[in-house]
Amino acid sequence: MATSNVKKIHDFDQSIWLDFIDRKIMDSGDLQKLIDEDGVRGVTSNPAIFEKAISSSSDYDADIKELAQQGKSNEDIFYGLAISDIQRAADMFKPVYEEEVRGADGYISLEVSPHLARDTEGTVKQARELWKAVGRENVMIKIPGTVEGLAAIRTCISEGINVNVTLLFGLERYEAVTDAYISGLEDRAAKGESVDGIASVASFFLSRIDVLVDPQLDEKGLGELKGEVAIALARKAYEIYQRVFSSDRFKKLEEKGATPQRVLWASTSSKNPAFSDVKYVEALIGPKTVNTVPMETLEAYRDHGQPADRLAAGIPEATDVLKKAEAAGIDLEGVSQQLEDEGIEKFNKPYDKLLAAIDEQKQKALQTV
Repeated sequence: MATSNVKKIHDFDQSIWLDFIDRKIMDSGDLQKLIDEDGVRGVTSNPAIFEKAISSSSDYDADIKELAQQGKSNEDIFYGLAISDIQRAADMFKPVYEEEVRGADGYISLEVSPHLARDTEGTVKQARELWKAVGRENVMIKIPGTVEGLAAIRTCISEGINVNVTLLFGLERYEAVTDAYISGLEDRAAKGESVDGIASVASFFLSRIDVLVDPQLDEKGLGELKGEVAIALARKAYEIYQRVFSSDRFKKLEEKGATPQRVLWASTSSKNPAFSDVKYVEALIGPKTVNTVPMETLEAYRDHGQPADRLAAGIPEATDVLKKAEAAGIDLEGVSQQLEDEGIEKFNKPYDKLLAAIDEQKQKALQTV
């Protein structure tokens, strides 16, 4: 059988993670098939993914009933369901976690409540609780890269909790996230604790940037740059990654066993039908990176992807694209802040919808007791 186009991406030292989880994909054997045939090397989740999984299937009804009868809150019921799925997926990916360089891949991500995005102490408290409850070394706790999230990231890393930093849209904030990661490792080393085996990724969101910026480009007569700003920002983020993690500061930690915080490309499905459906995968293949893709994007890439290392080679062009956009008056840092604010709201809505759906099923369950 010919090697899958998705699996070939790993030849260029990039890891493909699946941006999806539910019980059906595990029960059916489809997730194991993705590991075996497509070389999928991890899974990310978010409130919207779990909302769809729990609301559109009866797979969770029995567990909701059991947890409801224990007097659990709606949020506790949700995390009880999610933790069970995350543990199961983590066990499936344990062989990936243990192969090659231990801990390079095989991670499953679980997010703190999106309502904590502006709450440092609340984020740290829930991250600790989730980390302990899941009880798997190949799990990452997702924390948004908000200003308030930076201190939470540093604290969690210092305590040995793996972190997937989510909702990144701008270069300044991305660099601040790398500092939070390194500072957390330094804090840990200063306590005489091991920095070996701690892992983190910084998730840079792509297609949403172009959705917001492209109409502005049209207005300013720069239509030829449509669909290019997000990729340009990603390439410049990779340039920052290369600089930061080859610095003398990080090398001191590397000598103690620390690993770089890899950059992860998220929101990689094309929102504009005029673009290729594999646009954000194709352009950003490069070493020591991760791309998390929804199922439909993975299937499209399997069908017609053309894997090649294109990431670093595009940095000079990326610099030019961003200069043109900024010269035309497009405030890219303002764009990143707007997208962060909207992103939090986009996760809050399905989260609240999910809790409402759980409450409805909980009330039904309690009526039948």
